[in-house]
Amino acid sequence: MLLKLILPEEDQILSAFKWTEENLGHVHVLVNDAAFVSEELLTEGNTEIWKRSFDVNVVAPCFTTREAVKIIRKNDIKGHIIHINSVAGHKVSPVPKMNVYAATKHAITALSETLRQELNALGSKIRVTSVSPGLVVSEMTVLSKDISEERKKLFEVRPILQAEDIADGVVYVLSTPEHVQVLELTIKPVGEPH
Repeated sequence: MLLKLILPEEDQILSAFKWTEENLGHVHVLVNDAAFVSEELLTEGNTEIWKRSFDVNVVAPCFTTREAVKIIRKNDIKGHIIHINSVAGHKVSPVPKMNVYAATKHAITALSETLRQELNALGSKIRVTSVSPGLVVSEMTVLSKDISEERKKLFEVRPILQAEDIADGVVYVLSTPEHVQVLELTIKPVGEPH
């Protein structure tokens, strides 16, 4: 079941988890896949846009992770938390104006490992995976109405993944045995230069 929320509204997130438990049963898997990016220079950026980037890309996944883990632990389920991250969460891209986005995705890399360690210390069998794709066709890239001409030209010459490629990666991670923890899965299109 897929629930669409306006992030990072905590009350909506809490309501969604309550509705899910009441109508569908316990949460076994959470896939955090929300992201926000804007094209601007760090030296000239808009504070409100920076806050929105951190709220959507970092704070909202913290809310959803917390709520999913509560439900999974309460019901003694061997669940799985999957964060759709980015290669920008491991290496700052030479693509211009990706500054705050890269910072938020580095935060997701750190939060994924922190969560794994916390759950391990609690004796939990919940698995944690960060899936880090390269460039993907999405509303943030080639499908964006607000994309600059500079960025459009970049997307025309670079290899690009489809959403299905990332979904296949998530299915792979979920198909591994319960004793296997795939902490990081990086997915890049063949020929990606960075």
